[in-house]
Amino acid sequence: METSTTPTTLLELLDAGPASKTAVVLPEQRVEISYGALRAQVRGLADQLTDAGVSRGDRVGIALPNGLPMLVSFLAAAVAGTAAPLNPAYREDEFRFYLEDTAARVLILPPNGAEEARRAAGDRAPIFTADVDATGMVHLVAQTLRAAPAFSPPVSDDVALVLHTSGSTGRPKRVPLSHADMTMSAANIARCYALGPDDVAMCVMPLFHVHGLMASTLATLLTGGTVILPARFNPLSFWRVARDYGMTWFSAVPTIHQLLLARAADPTGRRPAGSEKLRFIRSCSAALPPRVMRALETAFGAPVLEAYGMTEAAHQLASNPLPPAARKPGSVGRGTNVEISIVDAHGRHLPTGKRGEVVIRGSSVIRGYENNPEANAAAFVDGWFRTGDQGCLDADGYLTLVGRIKELINRGGEKFSPREIDETLLAHPAVAEAVAFGVPHATWGEEVAAAVVVREPVSEAVLLAYCSERLADFKRPKQIHITDTLPRTATGKIQRGAIAKSFRHKAKAS
Repeated sequence: METSTTPTTLLELLDAGPASKTAVVLPEQRVEISYGALRAQVRGLADQLTDAGVSRGDRVGIALPNGLPMLVSFLAAAVAGTAAPLNPAYREDEFRFYLEDTAARVLILPPNGAEEARRAAGDRAPIFTADVDATGMVHLVAQTLRAAPAFSPPVSDDVALVLHTSGSTGRPKRVPLSHADMTMSAANIARCYALGPDDVAMCVMPLFHVHGLMASTLATLLTGGTVILPARFNPLSFWRVARDYGMTWFSAVPTIHQLLLARAADPTGRRPAGSEKLRFIRSCSAALPPRVMRALETAFGAPVLEAYGMTEAAHQLASNPLPPAARKPGSVGRGTNVEISIVDAHGRHLPTGKRGEVVIRGSSVIRGYENNPEANAAAFVDGWFRTGDQGCLDADGYLTLVGRIKELINRGGEKFSPREIDETLLAHPAVAEAVAFGVPHATWGEEVAAAVVVREPVSEAVLLAYCSERLADFKRPKQIHITDTLPRTATGKIQRGAIAKSFRHKAKAS
């Protein structure tokens, strides 16, 4: 796909598929939605929102589970105003913060349940409801907000979507993504993986996050392909659904990949029915251990392409390429129509092989956070966006991420990434998940600790000895906590900061 043919708004993006071609599959209902029906539903809900008083720039909060109502509501909100999707699992205080921070004009909810969201909305935002019937028709029940303006199609610079950063290092920042940002990012993804009308993607990531929205859904719709949209990820039915609808690729976080692997064991080496048409498997939003990459390729018979994305770049900014080009385990690949460089603490660009902060620039990268001059002053250097990730580029332009700069452990002046310890622990056959972190130390400033989830019984002493044989003394953990689960974000990222805080608290309490 050439850039010159890329649509400039999400309304135009939906024009890719012929009217009769299947755009979306709802596997639980066994309903297929054509491109013609999808376009009509999006335009119909956009008209309803406009008639209710939503106009360009008005924020439309959406807290719906994955499904056709979520997809159609998102697209309609982006066309009539600005979509502001929220995690349906938020608690009341979280909903209240995000509704106030975005100044949401309305909040779209399912007809039943969502009590915390309803309480948070109170008299701040009128509640609209969206549901789907047995035929796959989405119905929106709305109330009038004000005198209805005339509908006007969006233009490329209009803000289509507003999301928040995770807020792991401070107050969440609003990220405004324009129609042009999103269509360009979708085109970059489609070009990277040679997506076309014969491709069928399964969306197992939430649609309130750019991973599910951009990679699995919009990039597929841009190229006239088909999106399988289950209500939730279910490892028990995944391959049956893949077989029934001819899935050719899917994108997920490593957690989901490992859940699929856990059910893939076959002593004969036979691959699951439903994997026959797989062209590739994509992994993004968290680090993929090389051993998991190799296991996926063996189990499912398709190349695994690790990618690198972030909200501020409208998702993908780098990826390993399709064969026959090289895919490098442990690397997130090359820039996908996004420039990538490495800088030192003073903003000076570093040569190949040197570690520093990853900076990016490109047409899908935001120009700034919304109404946050202080954050913008810190986030950009000479027109390059500072990702906050530490990494290095090799001679072929492949990027390897080391970790978040603010997560680096500083033990007596030796600074290193906790991911190095993570990867060492993950190489032990008994360890399923691992996360390392720094804890306060009177002499060294920080000392290394880790938390692990195990797949078979193993003692802390055995794991400590294992690390001692493979890591320099200053890097090896002095404590390893064996636990049942590790807290994650809604998109599957391990919350290193929350884990560190939890175990520091336990250490003080004891």
